[in-house]
Amino acid sequence: MSSNSLSGVPGLQGTDHIGFNVPDMEAAHEFLVDVIGCDFIYELGPKQAEDDWMQVHLGVHPDTVIRAIRFYRLRNGANFEVFHYEPADLPGPPLRNSDPGGHHIALYVDDIDEAIQYLRSKNVEIMGEPSPSSEAAQGQKWVYFRSPWGLQFELVSYPQGKAYEQGAERLLWHPAHPVRD
Repeated sequence: MSSNSLSGVPGLQGTDHIGFNVPDMEAAHEFLVDVIGCDFIYELGPKQAEDDWMQVHLGVHPDTVIRAIRFYRLRNGANFEVFHYEPADLPGPPLRNSDPGGHHIALYVDDIDEAIQYLRSKNVEIMGEPSPSSEAAQGQKWVYFRSPWGLQFELVSYPQGKAYEQGAERLLWHPAHPVRD
């Protein structure tokens, strides 16, 4: 398996944004801007369709209403597209990481201990203590934390790189090694 293959989606450059739904847009805004440090970019909505547009394009009940969509920039990574839906049907159970479709959002930080201390000062739930990675990812430390609405985030730090990168040409983005043209 080649990691430098040009197969896949033609013209693919990387991740543009990550979208997620929140139960309270103002609480999410406060968390994303005041705690995480995102920049608020703009807002859209509300959006409601008269036909099956919502079901066809977004996979939700056709009578669902999007009360608001807000976009946030997060420094050098993907932007966040945050939805506040008014569903027309009952919500399903929250997904866990172990469920198909389970997910989390990982954020790179220079100093994981400093970042954890900061999040704790903001009363953010930290899930355990930082875990050192091993084998190919040796040199990395990580820890999960939870947003007020339950979305899991992860702090990741590997300031000296990871084991698999030693002596190899740079494969992934790293803050000490900008992407080459």
